[in-house]
Parts: sequence; C-alpha cells; structure tokens
Amino acid sequence: MGKEEKLYPNYDMDIWFRTCEQEVIKPLEGKVTGTIPSWVQGTLLRNGPGCKKIGDCQYQHVFDGMALIHRFVVKGGRATYQCKFLETEVYKKNTAANRIVVTEFGTKAVPDPCRTIFDRISSMFNFSVEATDNTVVSVYPFGDQIYAMTEAPVLYQVDPESLETLGQKRLPADSLIVFHTAHPHVMPNGDLYNVGLSTAKGYVVVKFTNNGKGNMFEKAEIVGSVKPRWKLNPAYMHSFGITENYFIIIEQPLCISLVNMMRRVIFPDAFSTALVSYPEYETKIILIHRDTSETTQYTVDNLYFMHIINSFEQDGKVMLDLCSYKDGKLIDAMYLDAVQTRESNPDYGKWIQSRPKRITIPLDAPPMTKVKATLIGDVGIEVPRINYEFNGRPYKYCYGIGSDIDTEYKGGILVKVNAETRNSTVWHEPHTYPSEPIFIPHPDAKEEDDGVVLSAVLWGKDDHKVTLLVLNAKNFEEIARVDFVTPSQAPRCFHGWYFPDQTSAK
Repeated sequence: MGKEEKLYPNYDMDIWFRTCEQEVIKPLEGKVTGTIPSWVQGTLLRNGPGCKKIGDCQYQHVFDGMALIHRFVVKGGRATYQCKFLETEVYKKNTAANRIVVTEFGTKAVPDPCRTIFDRISSMFNFSVEATDNTVVSVYPFGDQIYAMTEAPVLYQVDPESLETLGQKRLPADSLIVFHTAHPHVMPNGDLYNVGLSTAKGYVVVKFTNNGKGNMFEKAEIVGSVKPRWKLNPAYMHSFGITENYFIIIEQPLCISLVNMMRRVIFPDAFSTALVSYPEYETKIILIHRDTSETTQYTVDNLYFMHIINSFEQDGKVMLDLCSYKDGKLIDAMYLDAVQTRESNPDYGKWIQSRPKRITIPLDAPPMTKVKATLIGDVGIEVPRINYEFNGRPYKYCYGIGSDIDTEYKGGILVKVNAETRNSTVWHEPHTYPSEPIFIPHPDAKEEDDGVVLSAVLWGKDDHKVTLLVLNAKNFEEIARVDFVTPSQAPRCFHGWYFPDQTSAK
C-alpha cells in the first residue's frame, strides 16, 4: 500500500471527537432551503457527547463526553437551534477541576493524588461514589416531563424550552437496579417499560405508570424478571423488544463481569474493562409474557447487537428485528486509539459493520429451540427508527444511518429499509454525516411511510455548521434543509425524540 493510500478514504471518523466550547442559549435562526411542510410543527431534542476534551484531558471513547442537549424548533416553515450542557454532578466536578474527574464508559479518570487505596476500598460499600451520572445517550418523555438517560439508573429532567437542567431522578432504592437500557418503550397511553439488571432478581422489566401527575418514578414497579444464564456475568444490553404479549430480552455473549466491576472500585478503570465476550456460546432470546410473567427461552447462532429495530407477533410467531454484529469488536472500534490507527487496520471496517436481521420464533416451539436469524436488508444500518405508531406491531419500514465506512460514498448516508422486500433506499451528499433519522407521520397518513424524516447533519469540511434535513419518507428525497452556523464545533449526537407542538414542547 502506497504511503498516501488509505483504507477508508471516504469517511472522517474525527467527527466523533469534536468539542462544543460555546453553548447556544439564544436560539439561532437557520437559513431555509426548500419548503418545510406546514404540518411539521414541533421540537426535536437530541442528546450526545458535547465535549471530548476537558483541560488537558482527552476522552478515549466515542461513548464518552459530557452530555449536550440539542434543540431544533420547527414552526411556520422556519427553524431554530440551541444547545446546552446538562449540569450533572459529573459535569460540575469536571468543569470545576478542569480535568476528567469521574471514570466513564471507555475513559479512566485522572487519578486524584489525595485519594488513597483505602478510600477506594471503602467506596465499595457506596456504589454511587464511583458511578457516573453523565446521562449522555438518549431523551425520553415520562408523562409531561422530559428526561435525558444513559445506562446507569439515573435520569436528568430537562426543560424543553430553555434546556435548563431541572433535577435528578434515581430508580427506587428498593429495586436494587444497577443498570438499565437507554431505550425504554413508550406506550400509547404514556406508560413506559424498561429492562434493567437487579442485584437481587437478575434481568427485570420495570413499569413506569403514567398517572397524569408528572412524577412517574414514585410507583415504578417490577412486572417481570428472569435470572441470567451466568450469575456473575449478565449480558450487556442497550435495548430490548416488546410486542403485544411479550417483553423480549436478548442475552448476547457480550457480558458484564460483576467481579471486574468490583475490581474497578479498588483499581479504577473504565467501565468497558468489565465487559467480557464469550464467542463460543450461542445468543439466547428470552420471552417474558406481559400478563403471566412466564418466561420461555430460545437460542440463535452467536450474534451481537446494540439496537433493536422492532418486534411483533404474526401468524403464531414472534418476529424480532435488530442491527446485528458478528462479534463485540464494535466497542473496541470506538476507542480514540482505534479510530486514529484505523488506516493501518484492514479489519476495522468489519468491526463496525452491522446488518439488519430478523429472528423468527415459533410460539409453539419447545423451550430452548434453536431459531434462525435472516437478513432483511443487505445494507449497513445503525441507530434504527420506525414510524413509532407501529412499535410492537407488524411493520414494513425502518430508517437509520449507514454503518459501513469502506463504501464509495464520501461521508455518511441515511438508509431506508423495506423489511418485507429487503430493498433499501439511500440519501447521500458528499462530506455530510447524518444523525439518527426520526420519522414524523403526516396527520392524515394513509400508509406507514406517509410523513417526513428529520436528521441533524454534520459537515466534514465545516465543523461550525449543522443542518436540519427534512426528507420525504416515501421516496427519501429532500424536501427542505435548514443550515445553522454554530459559534464553536458542532459535535456528534446519539439519540433524540420529537415532540409535536400540540402534545409537548412549545
């Protein structure tokens, strides 16, 4: 390979390591190209790591960085943009010390010379001492309140207009939950379900009932549970499935070593060092009946995942669609060192390559039956979204960002997959890097894909620019875009939620 030749010349991974040095408190008015449909009126809130450097300290993993909330407001054919850091305890400590004080997913904190090993041993009896409260992953509505989330059992309420941090919520102490997924399911009546890891019961399904009073945390209840196959090595999970009658837990062979977690308290290290992979084992699928709490388990050939696309019941079967990986190397690929050395690693592209697959589970099959996973599209896709009205129901379309970096496209792509025909449609513009696409249904929709898709787009050649893209969800053609010039770097974000004017943010 020549000195100038690159393995991945068309994709700029450096966009993942940008730092916002100046919040946008006063809404920026964007430059509109095209025409935003008049019925698109609402607020798109997004969450992700807003800074990759604090003082002289550099975060070492894509999943790390202080949470920055982005706000796009669409009204009257125009749009505005704001961003503000979540004022978590970790954020306050880091900014006060001007260094990384608390260990994150893939980044070890800078040691405090005043803290002895005896201090660390004593902290074993207070889990919260070492745990980050950096809710950097997603945004979800809990009733009429909006919360930023991560995989630790702590949430931060966000004001949907000012983006002020309004307070912290922790899951009830009696639930003994030490982790939960960053992707709960919101029911049509406003109830929420999430899956967590309990020190007492193993995997648990937690219900947050929408009582119409605002606080949905006081009476959070466990409505289902099942023990992990390995007591000291429960599976790492970022999302879970739900259908009309079942909760679905995927027990992939990428696990959290509880022994390593305890070791981290005495010998501090990043959370990711507690992850262990067992590629010789099959993946397990666990169904928990929503009414009876009975569990049935199945197996499937070894696969790994972060995000479930959708799940539903049809013709006596449970269908589970997800973005699957061949191994757990995705976590390794997101380290700063791996990103910086990718051009000398011919396997790097395979590490982050995902494919949409469907696991089909016949409900009349005996427990522990080995089921099959088949492709529903031969295209790389991640952070998948659907028309949420079809959540847990038979559906046809999903939308996501391309996960392949060794393609001919210069930059990133948006992808629409037809799960029935396996056909895919792509949106692309050179040197752009779109974020998770969010579907908004037309108020008079007659078909599943009647609506638009919104995506916050970054630019590889201009790190002070962010664009709100509006696509026709049917043909994936651009309807409009709104360009914003930011006062400092525009960083990458992970997940978000759209709030129509009539139901939430004004």
